[in-house]
Amino acid sequence: MKRPARLIAVVPALWLAAFVLVPALIVLKISLSAAATAQPPYLPVLDWSAGPVGWGSFLEALDFTNFETLLGDALYRDAALQSLWLAGLATLILALLGTPLAHAMARSPARLQPLLVALVIVPFWTSFLIRIYAWIAILKPEGLLSAALLRLGLIDRPLEILGTQAAILVGLTYAYLPFMVLPLYAVMVRLDPNLREAAADLGASPIRVFWSVTLPLARPGLAAGALLCFVPMVGEFIIPDLLGGSDTLMLGRVLWSEFFSNRDWPLASAVAILMLALVIVPLVLLRESGTPDRNAVR
Repeated sequence: MKRPARLIAVVPALWLAAFVLVPALIVLKISLSAAATAQPPYLPVLDWSAGPVGWGSFLEALDFTNFETLLGDALYRDAALQSLWLAGLATLILALLGTPLAHAMARSPARLQPLLVALVIVPFWTSFLIRIYAWIAILKPEGLLSAALLRLGLIDRPLEILGTQAAILVGLTYAYLPFMVLPLYAVMVRLDPNLREAAADLGASPIRVFWSVTLPLARPGLAAGALLCFVPMVGEFIIPDLLGGSDTLMLGRVLWSEFFSNRDWPLASAVAILMLALVIVPLVLLRESGTPDRNAVR
C-alpha cells in the first residue's frame, strides 16, 4: 500500500480514536468512580505522576456501585425503557411519513427536485430551540391548534396535549423528519426506472411496484434514516424537557439532572454509558441492512 493510501486509512482512524474512543474511555473511567465534594467532583482521580503505584491505587478504588444503582433503581430503568419506547415509536412514525414523501420527491420532475430538497432542509436554517418553542405555542391549551379546532367546531374544549408523550412524539417527528427523508431520497432518486417499468409491464399495480421493487431497493436509505433518527432521539433532552411533562422521563433529562442538579458525575457517566450501550444494539442489528437483498425484488 502506498503512503497516500495509508494516510487515507490512518487519518480517519486517528480522528475517531481521539474524539470518540478516548472521550468514551474517560466517561467510562468516571462512571467507575465515586462521587465526592471536590473539584472534579469524583474519586478516584488518576495520578499520572505516581507511576505504577498510582495505577494500582486507581484500579483498587474503581467502584461498580453506579451501575448497580442503575440496574436496581426503577427510576433509571423506567427512563431507559421510556426512551427506547418513544424513540422507537417516533422512528416508526418517521418511516411511515418519510418513505412516501421521499418517494414523491424522487418521482417528481428533475427541475423541481432541488426545490423540494431545499424545502426539506429549510428548517435547519432556524434555531432548533426556537422551533421547539414554537410547538409550545401551537400545542398548549390556549394555543393555535386548540383555537383552530374550537373555531371549526371539531372540539368543545381545549386540547391537553402539551406535557404528554403525544407532544414529545410530535416534537420528535417534526425535528427529525429531514433525517429520515434525505437518506431515503438519496437512494430512491438513483434507482433504475427501468425496474419499475418492467414490473408495471408484467402487470404489477403501482402499489405492488412500490412494495416489491422500490421499497426493497430503498432499504439502505431506510436503515440509514432509522439510525440517524433513533440514536439521537434516545438521548434527546430539549424536546422532552420543553414539551413533556414531569411524568415523562427520558435518559437525556436524567443525564442533565445528575450532571448539573445533583453534581453526581460518576452516576451521570454511568447513565451515559447505558445510553451508549442502548444505541450500539440497533447499530449492530441494522449493520447488515445497508446492503440490499438481491433476491428481494420479485
